[in-house]
Amino acid sequence: MQKESYKDLRAGASIPEKLVDSKGIFRGRILNLRVDEVELPDGKRSIREVIEHCGAVVVIPVLENGNILLVRQYRHASGEFLLELPAGKLDHEKEELEDCARRELLEETHYSCEKMERLFDFFSSPGMTNELMHVFVATGLKPQKSDYCDYDEFIAIADYPVVEALEMVRDGRIRDAKTAAGILYYQVFILKKKF
Repeated sequence: MQKESYKDLRAGASIPEKLVDSKGIFRGRILNLRVDEVELPDGKRSIREVIEHCGAVVVIPVLENGNILLVRQYRHASGEFLLELPAGKLDHEKEELEDCARRELLEETHYSCEKMERLFDFFSSPGMTNELMHVFVATGLKPQKSDYCDYDEFIAIADYPVVEALEMVRDGRIRDAKTAAGILYYQVFILKKKF
């Protein structure tokens, strides 16, 4: 394996920041906010506002015909309805990722699956949060009645051929980052097709 080599554009670019102080500002139901004081590589200090999040799963549900199942829901922060892959936060620190993925699939789509395979992980927005998202692909889907859903979620579902989902990413009908990343990964690395 070749060693990674980076050209530092500024002295100290390869030195991590040092935590000097940390203050909790807010503790919420799904996130916490803290303000950290850090020492930079040049010795100066700076402030970092950090959203703490327990992590989440994202599921790419693939129907028998190859279509991808998406959810449509209103997102208050964006002020619009978004098409998304089913996803949700870990309920507690020790929840198994696959258990969480299966739970979210059932809650948000009313489908269960025979196989749940973990694909990749990514930070949702590392400039401001530690949220790590774990992406799975679910196959062998079967409709399953579910009486449980989050009290504040009003969701509709629809399925799309992968080619159409890719076009929706391209033309902006899919604007959710986790969904775009999941669909693109699935196309390039699982289906191994160029688009």
